[in-house]
Amino acid sequence: MRRFATLIAGAALAAASAALSANDVISVKRMTMELARDMAQASVEACRAEGYQVTAVVVDRSGDVQAVLRDVLAPRFTYQIARDKAAAVILSGVKSSDFRANRDDIRMEMNHVDGILVLEGGAPIEAAGSLVGAVGVSGAPGGHLDEICALKAIETVQERLDFAM
Repeated sequence: MRRFATLIAGAALAAASAALSANDVISVKRMTMELARDMAQASVEACRAEGYQVTAVVVDRSGDVQAVLRDVLAPRFTYQIARDKAAAVILSGVKSSDFRANRDDIRMEMNHVDGILVLEGGAPIEAAGSLVGAVGVSGAPGGHLDEICALKAIETVQERLDFAM
């Protein structure tokens, strides 16, 4: 009787396992709080070195804020702008300047989507080929300068991103 029960349990387990597909569960890469913090700080420092007071916002792959740094004289409005630039990157998967250039036909409409701002200054954060987040910067005298600071920040942690498992 025990052997029969064991066979039945084994058959049920095998049937349940067969019903599961490798596509039912996925693994995702996520960045640590420390990495997000380091990128926010590196963004602010890169702009500060050029004489700009900015806010840097790092969001995770879902677009949720993970780290924020606002330099002393950066206006409070730069927080929302930087966050919304980063969200545009999560939406598009490319730098916000590329999104702006690629979809100029709908840029004005996209700027009416709550939480999205299609301006220069946002950059994707990729770890071992996977999008793990974005950094948005606001406060320099031009979005192209914000973008330079964001890219410099990513460059400072690029080795950590390249070797992420």
